[in-house]
Amino acid sequence: MNTVVYQDLYRLPACLLAVLVHGAFLALLYFGFSWQTEPPVVMSVELWQSMPDSAPATPVEARVEEVAPVEPEVEIKPEIVVPDKKPEKKPEKKPEIKPPEKKPEIKPVVKPEVKKPLDVKKTAPQPAQPSAAEQQAARDKATQEAATGRVVDEFVGKIQGKIRRNVVEPPDVSKEARAEFLVTVLPGGRVLPPRLLKSSGNPAYDNAVERAILKSDPLPLPADAALFNRFRELKLGFQPDNK
Repeated sequence: MNTVVYQDLYRLPACLLAVLVHGAFLALLYFGFSWQTEPPVVMSVELWQSMPDSAPATPVEARVEEVAPVEPEVEIKPEIVVPDKKPEKKPEKKPEIKPPEKKPEIKPVVKPEVKKPLDVKKTAPQPAQPSAAEQQAARDKATQEAATGRVVDEFVGKIQGKIRRNVVEPPDVSKEARAEFLVTVLPGGRVLPPRLLKSSGNPAYDNAVERAILKSDPLPLPADAALFNRFRELKLGFQPDNK
């Protein structure tokens, strides 16, 4: 029973809604069609038995339109480009062919004649024979040098003898030992400290000889002062046992 009442209550509004929807749809179709269609054009036509006389045509004055004067076109003359003149090629001068130079004639070299040297034996001057005076002077000079040498040797021996006498030999000295000294002598026979030139190999013996040289001051010299330069520096050698 309730179900039937529920259906009746909702059936009427549904029907009304359906009617309204259909009505709206039909109205839309009608008005849309009538809006797009145009009313037909009515044309009126008059019938005549004969054509009426045509009225004389009014002459129509031709309208003369003023034409603006056309300015003549100025002809633009194209600039004529003068092409650069190419330098004219000068004909190349052909090199002159010179004739081959004549080779100079080679003349044989003439060697100069070599002169033979003169015989030297024949042309060399003979040495001049010394005069008697020159010969005598040479003999005198030799005699004087010999005498001077003897004097020098004599006083050198005296000097060495004096020094040897003052040498106190140390024991066990080899007989082959030899000491050499350079002795500088001053005028009057004074002696400077000697310089050892060669050692004997025994320092004790070297020192003994050095002390003996200093102890022998002054040394004996010749009376002739011209001979002093021969005694300024003396190289003296000493061996044990007065050898």
